[in-house]
Amino acid sequence: MSAKATSALRLGLAANATQFWLLVAVNAFVGSMVGIERDVLPLVGQRVFGLVSETAVLSFIVTFGFTKALANLYAGRTADRTGRKPLLVAGWLFAIPVPFLLMFAPAWGWIVLANVLLGINQGLCWSMTVVMKIDLVGPKQRGLAMGLNEFAGYLAVGVAAYLSGAIAAAYGLRPWPFALGIVSVFGALVLSVFFVHETHGHAHFEAARADSPRPVAGSSFAALFARVSWNDRTLSSISQAGLVNNLNDGLAWGLLPLHFAAAGLAIERIAILSAAYPVVWGVCQLGTGALSDRLGRKWMIAAGMWTQAVAIALFLAPVNFALWLAAAVLLGVGTAMVYPTLLAAIGDVVDPLVRASSVGVYRLWRDSGYAFGALLSGIVAHALGQSAAIAVVAALTLGSGAIVAVRMRETLASTRTFSPQGV
Repeated sequence: MSAKATSALRLGLAANATQFWLLVAVNAFVGSMVGIERDVLPLVGQRVFGLVSETAVLSFIVTFGFTKALANLYAGRTADRTGRKPLLVAGWLFAIPVPFLLMFAPAWGWIVLANVLLGINQGLCWSMTVVMKIDLVGPKQRGLAMGLNEFAGYLAVGVAAYLSGAIAAAYGLRPWPFALGIVSVFGALVLSVFFVHETHGHAHFEAARADSPRPVAGSSFAALFARVSWNDRTLSSISQAGLVNNLNDGLAWGLLPLHFAAAGLAIERIAILSAAYPVVWGVCQLGTGALSDRLGRKWMIAAGMWTQAVAIALFLAPVNFALWLAAAVLLGVGTAMVYPTLLAAIGDVVDPLVRASSVGVYRLWRDSGYAFGALLSGIVAHALGQSAAIAVVAALTLGSGAIVAVRMRETLASTRTFSPQGV
């Protein structure tokens, strides 16, 4: 980008409002693609394809999680080299077959394939909407930006989950609940191709500022990967919290609908419980992301993990729809405290020129949590029962919050007392 073009750039939400809100809309479409699966697909596995083992039913989440994790890593590394928009568009091209496979797959293996493609879509598209918003807003509004991004994505997850469940209750588990995905794919593809602009120049503009974090010694990608994954006490605490957060989300996505069905709840009520959690998660992020810009990141994350642990434990109570709905709401609140804050914390301490790569490594660990959560939930549920699986995930979530409390340092500039590059 030329010096003249770079000088014309501005950071901040107000200065980039059109592009920012366009990316919010695109991320809503990204979230809706996951939402159409959240309550219906586990039931499709049991009732349409006759899968008995929880591990077999949850295989689609394992495939999705690992594929999305690797796509995140690829997207982050590539975006720092070539830009953001091409990856966003590519992600939507991979999504085109997904709703059709979910609607008409003749065997469960085709469903698993659909979730490979969905994982690529989510890894490329969600990663790019995150990075592009951070690029646009600059350092002062990262929490707000991530709150708005995750609000749009997870509100759409919840709305799509409810709508797909309602359609399934009225017209059957297939094909119509998944037709919502066709609208999402083609709507987002048009916006991404014709209206979204590249934001890589904003990252270069921010990197030129005197107050921008500087690269650390040994700044190869291998060194960056090690730093985010385990060497840096703050970034590694963030990565493990993200992994465990999505581990419990894997439980909520895959096992809890089966738990509700085994308790005798109708599809309509399962849809309400499955939707309440991401809807509350999405809406509350409007406040929690911005709040972390004022109060700091560390204790928001730790408290959010502990809130999630309590909420998950409440699902162990005997069948009580009202209590389980309260637990779903509480789980959404806890997740909202954590999700945008983790992303904002990474943006606080990494060099803008390796921002996408750093976010990609974090999202590799975070979204592998889907797969680990589905595997762990399925194996424990098969061996010891669904309640045991829920209890194990609640305990892991509690422990993750303790790691953040003990090991993570504050990252917000106005409250931290350490070097942003310290380990």
